[in-house]
Amino acid sequence: MQAKTQRKCALFTVVSGMAICGALGGYLAGRVITLKFFESQLVQYATRLMTDGEATSGALRTELKAVSFLEHPACSNAEIKDFRSMVFESEYTKDIGRMRDGKILCSANMGRVSRRKTFVQPDITQPDGTLLYGKMPEYENGNVETIGLQQGDTFLVFTPLTHLHIEPLPMHFTESQIDAPTQKVGRIFGESFKASQSILMTEGQGRLGENLYATRCSIRFYNCITAFSSLPEALATGRRFYLLSLLMGTGMGAAFGLLCALLYRRNQSMEQQLRRAIAKDELQVFYQPVVHLANRRIVGAEALLRWSDQDGNAVAPDVFVRLAEDRGFVGELTRLVVRIVLRDFGKILRGSPAFRININVTATDLSDPDFLPFLESSLVRTGVSPHNLGIEITESGTARHQVVFEAVSRLQTCGHKVYIDDFGTGYSSLAYLHDLSVDAIKIDRAFTQAIGTESVTVGILPQILAMAKSLNLQVVVEGVETEEQAEYFSGGDSPILAQGWLFGRPVKLTDLLCRLPEEEKRTVGAKAIKLEAAS
Repeated sequence: MQAKTQRKCALFTVVSGMAICGALGGYLAGRVITLKFFESQLVQYATRLMTDGEATSGALRTELKAVSFLEHPACSNAEIKDFRSMVFESEYTKDIGRMRDGKILCSANMGRVSRRKTFVQPDITQPDGTLLYGKMPEYENGNVETIGLQQGDTFLVFTPLTHLHIEPLPMHFTESQIDAPTQKVGRIFGESFKASQSILMTEGQGRLGENLYATRCSIRFYNCITAFSSLPEALATGRRFYLLSLLMGTGMGAAFGLLCALLYRRNQSMEQQLRRAIAKDELQVFYQPVVHLANRRIVGAEALLRWSDQDGNAVAPDVFVRLAEDRGFVGELTRLVVRIVLRDFGKILRGSPAFRININVTATDLSDPDFLPFLESSLVRTGVSPHNLGIEITESGTARHQVVFEAVSRLQTCGHKVYIDDFGTGYSSLAYLHDLSVDAIKIDRAFTQAIGTESVTVGILPQILAMAKSLNLQVVVEGVETEEQAEYFSGGDSPILAQGWLFGRPVKLTDLLCRLPEEEKRTVGAKAIKLEAAS
């Protein structure tokens, strides 16, 4: 009980651990995917800002160039009137006028300026001589940012990106240019972003400290725009995705942990349990009666190995025998069956020359050079005749022709009766069966179950019986469950043996021994009735 509890605790630990690992994996995967997605959004944002910025810059420079075509004297009433018409018609420009040495002389909004108190210094001088003013005090209006642009003595003031919709994601940007005289990077507008010149003035994207960034540069002008966002802001956008990834990761991790635990228990711990059970002689042998169909008398039994794992769950013989065969210790199972059968039936077999117990032997056993000597020595030690111990070889096992041929010959020389089990499942041909020279065939239950149906399998039975008669083979029918099936095989002129639920399920030794005296009494009573009728 304690071991079972420990195994459950271990299983819970494995599943919980994998669930935690899955949750962590989901969290990390969600984090990576969210950041990658947000980085792509930054690239798109920076590209859009640059595209719109180039359109604005192109339109502003066209307006500056248009001033040179005005025919009126500088700062005359007529020119100021033209300035006002240009501002009214412009999508971007807030004011346009003349400026010299950092002083505004006239503009559409101010008219002629007689006295100028504020002196404006340019922030950026572009290689073509264009001056940029990041701050124009006269045009400041709350948080609205304005920029001045001057070529010669013509200047204009504009509000950048006024036509852009507000980005729904938490993204920021800054526009940068290099001042030609000093070769230093200056911010034109946008928010402050502390980064090196190589990041601000070179296209690319990545991570800088606790920020993600994407930079796009103009191919027509001298500016670059960097979109950026802090990691907490970026990650906050993926909270729902995080939760989904976390739940999926937890579920997948728990499922994987459970699968691994089950596979381990089924494929790894089962092997160790089976090995321990063999070493401790904990497997059981059940016996299914074999009867003579003519008088329904028990003439023998088939030894069938049964095993329950350490949790008390019955494991199908096909499963644990195949496991032992795959892992290379099926011979230990066969030897165990031989020891148990001779221990259980040694005394009975020594006193009943006609009674036979059949055991199942694999092709692996037959190819083992130590198996037949073990079998002989076990019989000699217990005083049991080889005639009392039948050997059943599955039809699939007979595919290894040479190995089986030599083993069958040795077994028959020693006195054993050799059976082909599950006959009709596809391996033995008539010629090979003749060469193999076995003593009996056991017709597979699939043919028995087809009796009374329209299955084409029924049509093969007469051919099998005829073949067995021609080769002088004993026939044992498996899977007999109804009287109809028993009667089908009882009508022939050759003696046929049968086993199945109609005559008895596989039972423990004590239950089978209880039936033997009853069978003897029934047989004796039948003979007495016949003698009385004859007299």
